[in-house]
Amino acid sequence: MKRAGQTLVTGGAGFIGSHLVERLLAEGKSVGVIDDLSTGSAKNLANVRSHPRLRWVQASVSRCVELAEWVGEAETVYHLAATVGVDRVLESPLRAIQTNLDETEAVLQAASQHGAKVVLTSSSEVYGKSERELLREDADLNIGPPTVARWSYACSKLMAEFLALSYARERNLPVIIARLFNTVGPRQSGRYGMVLPRFLAAARSGQPLRVFGDGKQTRCFCDVADTVEALLRLERCPEAPGQIVNVGGVVEISMLELAQLITRTLRSTSTIEFVPYEEAYTAGFEDFPRRRPDLTKLKRLTGFLPAAELGELIERLGASFSSHCSSQ
Repeated sequence: MKRAGQTLVTGGAGFIGSHLVERLLAEGKSVGVIDDLSTGSAKNLANVRSHPRLRWVQASVSRCVELAEWVGEAETVYHLAATVGVDRVLESPLRAIQTNLDETEAVLQAASQHGAKVVLTSSSEVYGKSERELLREDADLNIGPPTVARWSYACSKLMAEFLALSYARERNLPVIIARLFNTVGPRQSGRYGMVLPRFLAAARSGQPLRVFGDGKQTRCFCDVADTVEALLRLERCPEAPGQIVNVGGVVEISMLELAQLITRTLRSTSTIEFVPYEEAYTAGFEDFPRRRPDLTKLKRLTGFLPAAELGELIERLGASFSSHCSSQ
């Protein structure tokens, strides 16, 4: 039986998931969390662990015995459980594919049986090697060959999108797909190759900031608070089901400029060290020269655009990342 305000968050002990859980509780929702802690941490929920409207279980989504019951009670399922980070993908492409597909299908199947809305978080990785100045949701995708392991993540996330939209078309499941671009903020770990926490930890400890390649590749970073706001607004938007929507930052910055901004903002004495991709990862690794989201659809559907200023965000995160990242 549906319960008013009941929400389920898979991957709710992860970086983005834990911030979403806190926000939902603050808005008066009752929240269930399913997380196997493979990349998340119970510490991420420390601020709300004893909250009377929170319940959570440590399990993978596809093997969670509570899944059907909790989805049956929920009005909305936010599906964030997934493999995280390039490092983990290269370490085990098979695990990345299985996690991203098996967990997603389990959620979609349960939701279609119980009539729950699903907000599925996808990734800007699905755009592959696109050279477009702005990446738009309806653009053709250019993904590399299956012989290169790094593309397994993009393909599995893209297949999860196909699954979700197929459930929407064939079973009338209300599904919203949010393609996330480089979300950053408190609790993000540098263990899996995430660039901002990795740079912050190095700058705080006086170690060199290792910039891969020539450092000219650009990204747009989005404060996790803005990402959460976008997800909540999309869930409330009556036009959003059946849509794919980019969620990301608006300011483009190169990795070299990011390293320089961090050392300058934190007044760090760390140097900047250029590292060839083949040394950082494996031979033949491909990176993208730029990845900038077109946020027109997000603005049209929700009236919202992320607004956090990167320099202020770095200054605010410096102290928290120094202790968090060094302990990972």
